[in-house]
Amino acid sequence: MTQLNNTKNIYGNLKVSSIKSLVVGASIAALLASSGCATSSLLESDSRVTTKTVKQVLSQDQIIAFGRPAITLPNMPASSMIIVGEKNSYVLSQGGREMVTLLTNLTPKNIQVENDMAFNVPNNDGYFQGDMKLSYAKLKDEFNRSDYQFFLQNGGQDCTSASDQRINAQRFCFTVPVKGAIYPQVTNLSMIQSKYQALTKPYTVTFYSQSQQSEVTRSGKSGAEKLILLPFAVAFDVITFPVQLLDSVAN
Repeated sequence: MTQLNNTKNIYGNLKVSSIKSLVVGASIAALLASSGCATSSLLESDSRVTTKTVKQVLSQDQIIAFGRPAITLPNMPASSMIIVGEKNSYVLSQGGREMVTLLTNLTPKNIQVENDMAFNVPNNDGYFQGDMKLSYAKLKDEFNRSDYQFFLQNGGQDCTSASDQRINAQRFCFTVPVKGAIYPQVTNLSMIQSKYQALTKPYTVTFYSQSQQSEVTRSGKSGAEKLILLPFAVAFDVITFPVQLLDSVAN
C-alpha cells in the first residue's frame, strides 16, 4: 500500500512539473512573440518616409513703384497693373483692376501693406499667383459716408486693432487675389528711380515654388535667382501712379 502511494506521488509530481514547464514555455513564447511584434513595429516605424511640402525661394526683388504699362501688352487686360522691381517687372493679369481702384481712390498716407508680397510660381514658367493685402486706417471722425460705401463695394473688412481703438481710429483690410506674369526690367527704370526717394525700409517681393519631397538634400547652390521669365516677353515703358505709395508705407 505504501509503495502504491509513493508511485502516485511520483506521477503527481511529474504532472505538476510538466504543467509548470508548459506554462513557463508558453510565457517565454508569448514574450518572444510580443518582443518580435514590438521589434517589427519599431522597424516599420523607422522605415516610414515622411513627405512634406518644401518651399523654395526662386527670386527676390526690391520694389520701386506701382504703375501701368505705357502700351497694351499682348494677352494682358488693358487695366493691368505693374509692380516695378529693380530686376524684373511683374504684370498683374488678374486683380490689377481692383488694385488700381484701391491705389487711386484711397489716401496714400493711410495705406499700409500688411506683409511682404510673396507669390507662388507653381511651374516656374513665368506665371505667378497669390494675394495682395492692404489696410486703410484713419481717425473715426475723418471717415464719411462715401468712405464706408467704397469699402462695401470693394470688399473692405473692418479689422480695427486694439492699438487703433486706443487712438480712436478705425481700420479696414483688403485682400485681392492676383495672378500675373514676369517680364524683363522696364526700359524707363532709371527715370522712375530718379523720381522716387530711397525707402527707409527695404521692401521686397518674393517668388517661390512648392513641392512634395520625402527628404531634403542640400547642395552648395542656392535656390534663389532661378526664376524663369515669361517666354518671349519684351521690355516696355511703365507709367507710374502719381503717388509715392511705398514711401508712405515704408515710413
